[in-house]
Parts: sequence; C-alpha cells; structure tokens
Amino acid sequence: MIEGQCLCGEVKFRFDGTPEYIAECNCGACRRYATLWAYGDHDTIEIEHGEMVVYFRNDKMLGFYSCAKCGCTTHWDGAEPGYRGRRAVNMRLAEPEDIKDIRIRHFDGRDTWTYLD
Repeated sequence: MIEGQCLCGEVKFRFDGTPEYIAECNCGACRRYATLWAYGDHDTIEIEHGEMVVYFRNDKMLGFYSCAKCGCTTHWDGAEPGYRGRRAVNMRLAEPEDIKDIRIRHFDGRDTWTYLD
C-alpha cells in the first residue's frame, strides 16, 4: 500500500498495492499540474478529504481534484461514460522513498495519445 497527502494534510490517499508504473503526461493540464499518475479505480484508490475544488476541461472526460485549502492537485476521477469508475492519484504526494523503485512512463497526451517508451 502507498499512502500520500496534500501539503496541508486535508486530502489523503491510499493506493492498494504497488502500481506497475507511474505515468507522466504532457497534456496541458498534467504538464501544468506537474503530476505523476498511478491509475486504478475506486476499489484500489481510496481518497479521504475535506473541501475539494474540481476542474473539468472542455472535453469533460476527467474531473481534476485539488485541495481547497493548499491547492495541491490530488487525483482525477473519470466523468464521461468510457471513464466512469476510473481514477488516478498524484504520486508526487507520496513519500519519495515509497515510489522510488516504480517505473515512470512518459505518456504523450498532447499529440499521439500513446506512451513514448
């Protein structure tokens, strides 16, 4: 299990198990949020939170959630039918030693929608 939290501690997550890889995406949102995503669903990723802010991009496919208190982007939840039930958590909020051995894959969410490795 990997645990993490936002800067102020209002939002905490638990990832059940160890992800096969962590994704660094270069789409406009992920690049600006500087996230490292571990993918799962509501069964593998548990979120405990206080007040949150959610942002839906134009395509409304994903809702990006951030702590309303400190502003850290914590996770996304799928919103469109093909993504409902899917979730990803920002592993930059985990302790570095807990994720140091997990492979980082680079995802081209900007142009080709494929992994670059």
